[in-house]
Amino acid sequence: MHSGLLNIISQKVQLTDNDVDLWEMLFEPVQFPKNSIVEEAGAVPQYLYFVVKGFMRLFHHNKNGDEVTTHINCPPGFLTSYVNFINQTKANENVQCITDCELLRITKSNLDNLTIQSAAFKDFSIIVFQQSIAYNEARSKELATLTAGERYEKLIENYPGIIHHVPVQYIASFLGMKPESLSRIRKQMNS
Repeated sequence: MHSGLLNIISQKVQLTDNDVDLWEMLFEPVQFPKNSIVEEAGAVPQYLYFVVKGFMRLFHHNKNGDEVTTHINCPPGFLTSYVNFINQTKANENVQCITDCELLRITKSNLDNLTIQSAAFKDFSIIVFQQSIAYNEARSKELATLTAGERYEKLIENYPGIIHHVPVQYIASFLGMKPESLSRIRKQMNS
């Protein structure tokens, strides 16, 4: 399982044998079945996850008790309630496996040790942080400026596998619409 993460990292930074040994020692491989909640709202997130295989999401409940999906992670990639994980504070969102998932996970203390002991991982962490900021800025802009149909088109263009693995209600919530609206959009696109 480590090879996928190491391949991604080595495309961005130069790895030493010591770096590889540290990552293999500190990133724990785990598997979870579909619908598992791996981090619960109201608790401090224990892990940063790297999705090797499967689809995951972040979600919370709004004041009406409805689930609101704030992020869907398509493999490969990192996922956790970032601000809460970094600050070790209680999260207001859940981390859930949408499908069966193969993951690598690391605790906050091990992540901190890794960035201290490995210049390559410190550099890679900065790259991931920058990409995360860019993604969140682009997502905010899309939600504010694109129509529902345009948001859906962009999503399936960038992540075509999502429609085969993620339930419509999660996709609709992530795109800021009701499932019925997404069904209409999909029907219009298919006609």
